Amino acid sequence: QVQLVESGGGTVQTGGSLRLPCAASGRTVFIRGLGWFRQAPGKEREFVAAISRSGSIISYGDSVKVRFTISGDNAKNTLYLQMNMVKPEDTAVYYCAARTTVLGGSSSTSYAYWGQGTQVTVAS
Repeated sequence: QVQLVESGGGTVQTGGSLRLPCAASGRTVFIRGLGWFRQAPGKEREFVAAISRSGSIISYGDSVKVRFTISGDNAKNTLYLQMNMVKPEDTAVYYCAARTTVLGGSSSTSYAYWGQGTQVTVAS
């Protein structure tokens, strides 16, 4: 089993920045990739960003490209999402997820482990 715990959520002004950490524990040796997804009220879960275990493969959802950056610290077993130039439409619950497969970074069905989520609210 892998446990994931997100933190760092809160309220930020439009145009501001926020960094979300996600701490992984348990059988992390089986993790092949990590990702961030988000879900706003009344909407489907949306892919935000993904990174391979080595950090060599990174992908982003179209709505966050250029503004958000995903990174990882393997020594600390921590995943990060740096959010810059945030917009009101970025308001959502953000989830960290881990997969044990190499492929399928942008598909939520590829991820076997999920955190509890952290709320991000962007005030206009």
